[in-house]
Order: sequence, then structure tokens, then C-alpha cells
Amino acid sequence: MKVPELNISVKKFDRFIEPVEIYEKLYRRDKYSFLYESLEKSETSGRFTILGGKPFLIFFSYGKDVTAKGRETMRFRANPYEVLRELVKSGKHNFSFPIFSGGAVGFISYDSVRFFEDIPDSNPETTGFPDMFFIFPSEIFVIDHLEGNMYLIQYYETSSIDRQREIENLLFQSSSGGIRHKIKIDNVRGSVTKEKFMEMVRKAREYILAGDIFQVVLSQRFEFEISNDPYLLFKRMRITNPAPYMYYQKFGRFHVLGSSPETLVKLKEDTAITRPIAGTRRRGKTPEEDKRLEQELITNEKERAEHIMLVDLARNDLGKVCEPGTIVPEELMVVRRYSEVMHIVSTVKGKLSPKEDAFSLFAACFPAGTVSGAPKIRAMEIIDELEEVKRSVYAGAIGYFDFTGDMDFCIAIRSIFIKDNHAYLQAGAGIVADSDPEFEYQETLNKLSALFKACNGDIG
Repeated sequence: MKVPELNISVKKFDRFIEPVEIYEKLYRRDKYSFLYESLEKSETSGRFTILGGKPFLIFFSYGKDVTAKGRETMRFRANPYEVLRELVKSGKHNFSFPIFSGGAVGFISYDSVRFFEDIPDSNPETTGFPDMFFIFPSEIFVIDHLEGNMYLIQYYETSSIDRQREIENLLFQSSSGGIRHKIKIDNVRGSVTKEKFMEMVRKAREYILAGDIFQVVLSQRFEFEISNDPYLLFKRMRITNPAPYMYYQKFGRFHVLGSSPETLVKLKEDTAITRPIAGTRRRGKTPEEDKRLEQELITNEKERAEHIMLVDLARNDLGKVCEPGTIVPEELMVVRRYSEVMHIVSTVKGKLSPKEDAFSLFAACFPAGTVSGAPKIRAMEIIDELEEVKRSVYAGAIGYFDFTGDMDFCIAIRSIFIKDNHAYLQAGAGIVADSDPEFEYQETLNKLSALFKACNGDIG
């Protein structure tokens, strides 16, 4: 299967407009659109924001039931991951750009691991979300925060001039003052009781003590009804929980919004990067308490051992597809702070083997050990046994496969996924031999606190 042959144009704007303003003027009312940004700004991180829509191809799957909507709609049975690979490779071009310049933008659910590994499939899927959903946008805005300018990339059949003029007219109109909206959520409920989650932790410890695994990540889900436009919730999230990966995806009835701190895997030319996060403490109420909690975290033997184990797992994942001797920890056990929690973070890099590609690299790293456990396969089998529903988008991946061969995906944590007006959010805790069930339950709530804060307040 191939994408249509299209022309490409690039227009540079020597001025800066806030990404949310561009999105609201051009794409918010569209059925399919996206906004990816980082609120961690530096020369090496968060330099670019990308957003866009008007897809020339829409691709999604439930299991092996694949739908591709372009000039015509095609429905067939196949391995959707391999079809997606064919589509992206068919659009390969030599257009050089420092970040995403065209390709597939979307999500892959945690449960899509069954396309790569033989994992039990015993739990029901209760969210109605596809296993994967990608759009191929015909319009992409790239905002360069360092240089203070913008680029419009267009994929078109005949001419892009008329649409460029329309975009300029919309962009440079003065903005009216926003109306304040109160975020309204109702009927909040958890998937398991506290007692049930603590029993899950105790069962996991039995597997660990029996030698089945070293660690497993168990999660709990909350659900609620939302009466607002989900985009308003994303705008609140930008304030309450700024993070390296901020994303809003509007794919018809499905909305995925989040503020993930963690890279799953990134490929730029032949350099593969993964950034495992393991080890968590809440933020302190004062600078002194914050510093004390950091020291408590970084000196805790359990947290350090768990983190090093997951760094080793990340190195092993990269080792499946990278050249021998190229895999190195560029950054090891650094504490990074976010709005509600702090984490221990490491960065591992490797040089991708010439015979591999972005898709084999993604498959080698998916899902992250930080949301499954170690050894990964056995941990996922235990997750399937102890958790009572499929994870869906949670612990999956959000990002893009570029026509150039590059990719960038974060882990779908600190995220809310919404079908119609029904919302889901989920968080997990890494269980090891000496885990305290009460502490692990509280850790999941700490991770969710910024999301619940976003659900309570007003936004313009």
C-alpha cells in the first residue's frame, strides 16, 4: 500500500505566533488535527513545536481490521504495523528539515505489543479506542522557538497558493479575547479499590520472590464524564503540568491529550535515543522539603537498583537493532522536577544498524520497561493476569514516523484519552521485592494529581 504522490512546498514566516493561537485559528474546529510541543525549552530540547491537520490519509486498526481513508476508503485484514511501515516508506523524500516534515502522526496502544510479541490476550477492551490511529497531515506548521520564526509545510496535488493566502489571512487577523470556561467533570470512578490494588501488589511480590521477574509495573485507571471541549482540558494541562512532551490529538471521536515526561524512543538519522524514568517522589511544599525529598530519592537503594535495572533493559532493547559497541549511557541518574513529582532520569544512545529502520527500532523498544517491568515478556504476562482490562492508549506511545526515516515517540503516561465525552486516565507503580502496597498505591495517585488538578479550574 502506498501514499499518493504529492508535491511539497515550504513557506517561511519571519515572525512568531504562539502555537496555541495558530492551532485555534486554523485547526481547532477540524475533525482531525494535532498539536505537539515541549514546555522544556533549550537549544537541545523543546526548540520546535509542530501542529497541523487536513490529512490526505487517515489510518487506524482494531486488531487486524485495518481502515485506510484517502481518496477512497479501504477496509481489510492485515498486520497494521507492517501496513503503516509500507505507507511511510512509500512517501520517502529527500527534503531536509530539522524536525518532522511529513508522515504519520498518532498513537499506538500498549496492547499493540501483541503484533510484536506472543502475549496473553485475556482481558476485555472497554474504551472503544483503536489499537493504533495515525493521520498523514497535508499541512504542518513548525514553530522555531529559538529563531523566532515559523514554517508552513504543505503536501498538495495541484497548487498550494490559494490555501497559503487563506492561511495568512486567518493567521494575521487580530484575536478576540477568550471566554473563560469552567472545566466540568462528573461521575469520577476508579477501576479498582485501594484494597484490590494492594492485593495486586502482594501477588506481584509473590512472583518476584519466586524468581519469575525482578519488577512489574501495575496500574489503576480512573474514568469520568467531561462536558467541555477536550481542548480546554489540554490548555489547562499546559498550565498545571508542563512537560517535555505536550500533545493534543483530535482524531474524530477520539481525543488524546497529555504531558508526558518520558521519551520512549527517538531516531534522528542513525542515532537512537531512549530516556528511561524510574524513581519518583512528590514535590516538596517548600524549597527545603523539595531538596530533602530529592536526597531521599537519589540515595534510596531500592530506587537506585530499580533505575539501573531499567537502564540495563533499555540498553538491551537498543542492542537488538544497534551496532555493537555503540550503546552508551549519555546521562545517568539525574533528578528532574515536574509540577507535582520528581523523577530519576537517564539517557541511553546507540547507532542504528544500517539493516534496521525506525519501525524495527520502535518494535525493539516497545513497550518501555518503565511501564511493563523486567524481564519484559514475563512482566507483561503478569500484567495481563493481574490487571482486569486492557490498557488501551495508556503506556502505549504518542508521536510520529517521518517520511525521512526519523521518528520521535513518548510514552503515553500522564495522559487523558477521551471517546465522545467519556474520559480515561491511568497511572502505574513499579513493584519490586520489598515494595510496600500502601506506598505503591499512593505513588499512582501522586502521578495522577497533576491531571486531576487540570480537571478542576477554568480556562480561556
